[in-house]
Amino acid sequence: MAEIKYEIKEELGLISESAKGWKKELNLVSWNDKEPKYDLRDWAPGHEKMGKGITLSLEELRELKKLLNALDL
Repeated sequence: MAEIKYEIKEELGLISESAKGWKKELNLVSWNDKEPKYDLRDWAPGHEKMGKGITLSLEELRELKKLLNALDL
């Protein structure tokens, strides 16, 4: 399997942190030298390992924001 290259361009916010120190974060990430996208996933301390997550374009993030704003929380 090919190595996945990533660069966190901007750390946007922390959602939660587990007892083991992994943090669920929203970041702007460039994957394999491509245009940065919004990324929500768990990261190990120091960002050396990552869990499964989702990557969204700006338009997708805007649509998600609309959906979240419409929820009665």
